[in-house]
Amino acid sequence: MEERVSPKQVPLNESTHIPTADASLSDGSSGGDEGAGFSSIELVETAPIETMLDIPEIRSTYEVWMEMIKGAKSTLDIETFYVASEAGEPLEEIIDTITDVSKRGVKVRIIADRKYHTIHPEPLDSLDKEKNIAVRLIDMAMLSGGVMHAKYFVIDGRDVFLGSQNFDWRSLKHVHELGLRVKDAKFAQILADLFELDWKLAQAEDKETAAKRVKARAYQVPVRVSGPDGESTELTPVFSPLDWIPDRELWTEERLVELIDGAERDLLIQTLSYSPVARDGSFYPRIDNALRAAAIRGVAVKLIVADWSKASPKVHHLKSLAVLPNIDVKFSTIPLWSKGYIPFARVEHRKLLVADSLAGWIGSSNLTKDYFYSSRNVGVIVKGKSVVSTLRKVFFTDWMGPYTYFVDPAEDYIAPQVGE
Repeated sequence: MEERVSPKQVPLNESTHIPTADASLSDGSSGGDEGAGFSSIELVETAPIETMLDIPEIRSTYEVWMEMIKGAKSTLDIETFYVASEAGEPLEEIIDTITDVSKRGVKVRIIADRKYHTIHPEPLDSLDKEKNIAVRLIDMAMLSGGVMHAKYFVIDGRDVFLGSQNFDWRSLKHVHELGLRVKDAKFAQILADLFELDWKLAQAEDKETAAKRVKARAYQVPVRVSGPDGESTELTPVFSPLDWIPDRELWTEERLVELIDGAERDLLIQTLSYSPVARDGSFYPRIDNALRAAAIRGVAVKLIVADWSKASPKVHHLKSLAVLPNIDVKFSTIPLWSKGYIPFARVEHRKLLVADSLAGWIGSSNLTKDYFYSSRNVGVIVKGKSVVSTLRKVFFTDWMGPYTYFVDPAEDYIAPQVGE
């Protein structure tokens, strides 16, 4: 793993040659609320090795995870899709560190998806045998027909990581990822509440019993923290699926559509997959209609999608977007590793949306129906000029780089190999 200098998030300047929008925050804020327990906010990335995608001022997932976990003093709560490790890979060190902190008294709890545990039983089963580590499996298929797809953890009730990174060895070296670290007690409490809910849901034997454990509540959002250089930054956590979140005002789909509908100049979107057709074949037009409406009113829409979406029917819908005025669509192809093919890797996996220079979203949801209506996902909407400027740089590093290329409506694409 490459060593990286400590990050300093700075606004873009003319020398970067990255397009910027001229919208600005209008909330009149003058700085963060130190009384809320805030100390830092930091973007975190995985740039696949042997690529030109690294942004030096953004630290690596491995570095930040190790720092956070080693710093745990009392509690470490992890909610993740699955855990998949390989001997000699960086995630093995992460897992060893989790075991180490548990042996010095840190209480560790891990939630993972029940269905995918049958595919990746280790190292979760071994971790569950450790004295201060408890693992529960949540049956999202039973609850909502989806999977536990969130990727976040909360340390000591105040240090949070969330993003696109699975607890997978490939996510630390071979997948293009983006996440956010936040140190703030108020923000952490909202994520901790979700974890406590899912910890209880994981013990439910049926949907009816589980539903009684979801207690409605309203959070005071956004949470205001001090961002880069002391700038006031607003954070609004967002979740799915709708029927299994305490505060329905924080539903991811609704908040994303608000961002899209509010854009005046440009929309920058990066995702693994995009489609208005759900897994069950039903039509899901909401995000698609919002993007088309934005283009009609003159917003420049730019969309990067992983080349896994060259498969039918996703590719046909991407082509239908690509022919429209004001919408540009690109595929992203991460080159194969020099030492050979790796299944479920070397792919664009970031989930990112930026509206003008006003707001951005980072999370675990791909832009298809299932991620909003049936699967557990976690993300955050960020408002703050410096952070959003950096998100724009993150996007345009890909957009203007060597691994993305325009979708050609006339070309017959062949989907790449994905699995074993």
